[in-house]
Amino acid sequence: MAKLGPNIDQLIQALRCLPGVGPKSAQRMTFHLLERDRDGATQLMHALQSALESVRHCQRCRILCESELCTRCSDERRREDQLCVVEMPSDVLAIDQATHYQGQYFVLTGHLSPLDGIGPEALGIPSLIKWLDEGKVQELILATNPTVEGEATAHYISELARSRQIHVTRLAHGIPIGGELEYVDSGTLSHAFSGRGSV
Repeated sequence: MAKLGPNIDQLIQALRCLPGVGPKSAQRMTFHLLERDRDGATQLMHALQSALESVRHCQRCRILCESELCTRCSDERRREDQLCVVEMPSDVLAIDQATHYQGQYFVLTGHLSPLDGIGPEALGIPSLIKWLDEGKVQELILATNPTVEGEATAHYISELARSRQIHVTRLAHGIPIGGELEYVDSGTLSHAFSGRGSV
């Protein structure tokens, strides 16, 4: 890629840190912000700086928030006997938007991956263990992704919960509503078939 000047090149490289943004997309964004929307660029700069200064992890569930406890953890109306474990903060938003779940959450911010050096400590598992040891959680809902790493993480956490006599459930995986069997991949179909339930 041709050099456009140190500041332009630096901005292009900085934008490439975003997920799904390659060199061409970063270049388009840079040109748009500098040529067509300098006010937007200034607004983006201030919003990003403000967020970096004020946003942290909730001390209880580890979701991103701007205070010691997030609004969910400080809401006394939420159930304390249910705890849903997810991989990312975006998973909390997805569950909230799609369900009427009123329990607590715990955000791992990833999944176990020994090859990448991501172990239990990096995922906040010691904090999760303390929460489980309080004795209020009766059902632990595992909502990790149905990947090899997500399944391994779910298995590890389920063993921790079962050793404390906590009922463990896992989100169902299978055929989407409106899906037709002939178009569903074999792994999904196999998982759905083995996890079938009574009607």
